[in-house]
Amino acid sequence: MPETQKSPSSLSKWLLVQPVMMRVVIGLLPCLAGAVAFFGLRALVVTAVVMVAGVLAEAAFTIPNKKPVTSAVLVTSLIFSLSLPPTVPLWIAIVGIVFAVVFGKMAFGGFGFNVYNPAMVGRCFVYISFPLAITAGWVTPFEAIGTGFFSWLPPVDAVTAATPLKLIRSGESIALLPLFWGNVGGSMGETSALLIAIGGAFILYKKAAQWRLVASCLIGALAASLFLFLLKVPGVPDPLTAVLAGSILFGACFVVTEPISAPKTRPGQWIYGIAIGALTIVLRRYSNFPEGVMFSVLFMNTFVPLLDRGVQTYQKRQQPKAGGS
Repeated sequence: MPETQKSPSSLSKWLLVQPVMMRVVIGLLPCLAGAVAFFGLRALVVTAVVMVAGVLAEAAFTIPNKKPVTSAVLVTSLIFSLSLPPTVPLWIAIVGIVFAVVFGKMAFGGFGFNVYNPAMVGRCFVYISFPLAITAGWVTPFEAIGTGFFSWLPPVDAVTAATPLKLIRSGESIALLPLFWGNVGGSMGETSALLIAIGGAFILYKKAAQWRLVASCLIGALAASLFLFLLKVPGVPDPLTAVLAGSILFGACFVVTEPISAPKTRPGQWIYGIAIGALTIVLRRYSNFPEGVMFSVLFMNTFVPLLDRGVQTYQKRQQPKAGGS
């Protein structure tokens, strides 16, 4: 469970500073910097607007009850904004984060009670409600490093450029180096494997994320993609390309590790992560959606209580056997 202890130094009238959540915020900053570098200052504006809207949405519930806004909403807002395409209309981004906070978190009782990952709830809502704006607004990143810090958005004629997942699905091959650096089309903060790895390594080092969840998700994705790749299923790349392309790496580090909606038992965490990784690869290939992390996470969130309860029941049944041996 994340740190929520109240103390004079960490609790103010308006904001509850949760050290674990703030470490995740810091871990997401490399991805945010990459979003600006690759797609321009508009990425920063989208993120700022989303964070303000997210804080206000939670404040509408907490302030009347004389409770502070939690810093967890900053994490939700960052993850949500970085999962959006660079050209997303600002009003859609606002609608999405408000839906995420209200129906993905506050409707369940606020921080610590949400069943589903709030950021993915909001992402799923805008994905289904505004599919054209969410799936057709891709742009080709700036070619020169650093151009994005002084520009608004890549040229308009580059809009609707195909993402790596779309190219892979059509049978084309993708070079690994652009996927590693991040200078490819895609969601704002999910294109650079290097920057995601840096942020992920930071939150793991600071123990702001559970390493079993990260490892199990990647193992599930690698295993499923290897199985389909060896069967020579069309549209399935080699395992390394499958993990570097799209949002699997970002999801493994920052989405699957969301502490409230993830299992608490160790075996449950392994099952949960492996299932999300494998299901993502299957959805990519066999569903109408090019990316499957969002749906996989929400699907497995549903079974988290059953996973933990099943593991605990099994462990209790094994205790008498261990004691009698």
